[in-house]
Amino acid sequence: MLEIAVCDDEPVMRKELFAHFSSYMAKKQDMDYRISSFENGNQLLESGCEFDLIFLDIQMEKPDGMETARRLRRRGKRSHLVFVTVLKEYVFEAFEVEACDYLLKPLDAGHFRRTLDRVFRYIRQQPGEKLLVQRGGQTQVVLLSECVYCEVQGRKIYIHQKNGEVIDYYDRMEKLKCHVDGRFFQCHRSYLVNLDYVQGCGEGQVVLCHGEKIPVSRLRERELTQALLRHMKERRDG
Repeated sequence: MLEIAVCDDEPVMRKELFAHFSSYMAKKQDMDYRISSFENGNQLLESGCEFDLIFLDIQMEKPDGMETARRLRRRGKRSHLVFVTVLKEYVFEAFEVEACDYLLKPLDAGHFRRTLDRVFRYIRQQPGEKLLVQRGGQTQVVLLSECVYCEVQGRKIYIHQKNGEVIDYYDRMEKLKCHVDGRFFQCHRSYLVNLDYVQGCGEGQVVLCHGEKIPVSRLRERELTQALLRHMKERRDG
């Protein structure tokens, strides 16, 4: 599920942002999302939530939107930020906190749509905690932490999840690899495994924590062992 935040001290503007976003998401069909509303920067900062996208008003009581964004970045929050403002000159400061875009008040429907199109491209292209899977006319959000391994059969990818559910969709292995992070290792031309779930490997097989086994290419066994040791060290040190 996508987590969205709207932070603006004007109730009318919060309502307008809700309406624009809901209208945009209606065309995304079955993509699940949840919107949280905040009246000021302190409420947003104190929420402690991890948001995929934050609409952030710049001109608010202290901390204003720009300072709120700086504090979020200092905390390591990688949310996609879209500033909402009446003043164009703030665009230069927006670069400092890696904002995706800024929207001028009053909101323009076309600009809003183009901004959201850009944000969703960023989300799809950026390795991170979530994977957006396109299945026909539907989009499904899959947590990478729940993916045990991914398997390619023909033109389809099968994502095997921790809860036993398998999600299949049309895509290529090379494209999938661009959307996952360093915990995933390609142990075979048709398999991408999450190192968090690997218990060991040998004799051409990867042994997973729940006992299941998947193939590993002979040429990749040594590399997999090294990757697993590095991964374990990173988890221990980090």
